[in-house]
Amino acid sequence: MSKRPGSVVAAAALGVITLLLTVIPAGGAAAVPAADAPVTTASATPLIVAHRGASGYAPENTLVAADEAARLDTEWVEIDVQRTKDHQLIAMHDTTLARTTNAAAVFPDRSPWNVRDFTAREIARLDAGSWFGDEFVAERVPTLRQYLHRLTANDQKLLLEIKSPELYPGIERQILAELDRAGWLAEAYPGERVVLQSFSGDSVRTVHELAPEVKTGFLGTPPVAELPYYAEFSDQIGPRYTDLTAEYVAAIQAVDGVHGEPLEVNAWTINDGPTAARIAGLGVDGIITNFPDVVREAIGG
Repeated sequence: MSKRPGSVVAAAALGVITLLLTVIPAGGAAAVPAADAPVTTASATPLIVAHRGASGYAPENTLVAADEAARLDTEWVEIDVQRTKDHQLIAMHDTTLARTTNAAAVFPDRSPWNVRDFTAREIARLDAGSWFGDEFVAERVPTLRQYLHRLTANDQKLLLEIKSPELYPGIERQILAELDRAGWLAEAYPGERVVLQSFSGDSVRTVHELAPEVKTGFLGTPPVAELPYYAEFSDQIGPRYTDLTAEYVAAIQAVDGVHGEPLEVNAWTINDGPTAARIAGLGVDGIITNFPDVVREAIGG
């Protein structure tokens, strides 16, 4: 993703961190900014990432959601990856199939319909679109391989979340192997085409240890004092947008990530123009959204 020039951050790095160690408790997350708190002006327009595809317009994590993001001229697509009973990688957010498929109707006796309890062939039978709208009836749950092929065809890039890795031992190595097989790890600079992220710091660290050249992100709002720890294996921090202040964003960017560039800040999930404009003003590097066109209109990206 976009790289913030080191000189912009370095000039104020020591002062910002000193300030924030007093403003933000070392053991707690950043405070939500007050309504009248001053904001800074971003040095560059944040990158826009389509959350689970353009999921405001199409069923999340489906191929049609990636296509809709492409139609809206959105280069980066975020998806969630889990593993089936027979060790196939699929795009799915929830650890159960109940919310976004008709698994309960097709397999009524297999509650709670955990992803890991179904084979890829069984999941391929499910309708993953009609819950969102009648026009998406029979849209399927794609495998990671299918999603990579579609993104390649669309000339899009991938922000891949490893979902609930504690349920799927070894999934990091398997995802990296799939990406490598599809040619997605042959890049001149880490993060030009794919970034792997997770809410699990252990999972992010595992990715870095297995493939040090791959760009990684930690999802969460670490205390300022803990940022150097996450920087040992991360290039990005992904906080919920309601946790952000201009000072906290600057503190993150004042720390160099594992590849020697300032840590980037990707805020999620922002779906309206005024909020997007406000968060862009805090200086974030990326905005993750279900409605990439709405955010683009608000921030001019």
